[in-house]
Amino acid sequence: MKSFDSRLQVYSAGVNPARHVQPETVRVMAEKGIDISDHVPQHVDDYLDMNFDYVITVCDHANETCPFFSGKVRHRLHFPFEDPFSAFGGMDAVIRKYRRIRDEIEITFRKLYEKKIREKL
Repeated sequence: MKSFDSRLQVYSAGVNPARHVQPETVRVMAEKGIDISDHVPQHVDDYLDMNFDYVITVCDHANETCPFFSGKVRHRLHFPFEDPFSAFGGMDAVIRKYRRIRDEIEITFRKLYEKKIREKL
């Protein structure tokens, strides 16, 4: 989302964050010109009392496991993308899966941005 519009405040967190961003994720995002090599996974608990226009869960199970946000949340959405971490096979197969899911996320979020968010900025 941040790559669509620098005015957006975007946070990313998980219910069970890894210690580091997966190298495959860094690689496929770099292919799109987005450098996340210095990002550190955050826990969703760090954001529960903040106010958000959108809280968006993106993994298959995240909607069920996401905790209650005590801050004001205007819209809560769930897009059940497959977790690319479950990819198996050789590196080519794994990277193809990461790319596919990256592209699905980009298409979905771009539609959301263009239809709902951009007009309100």
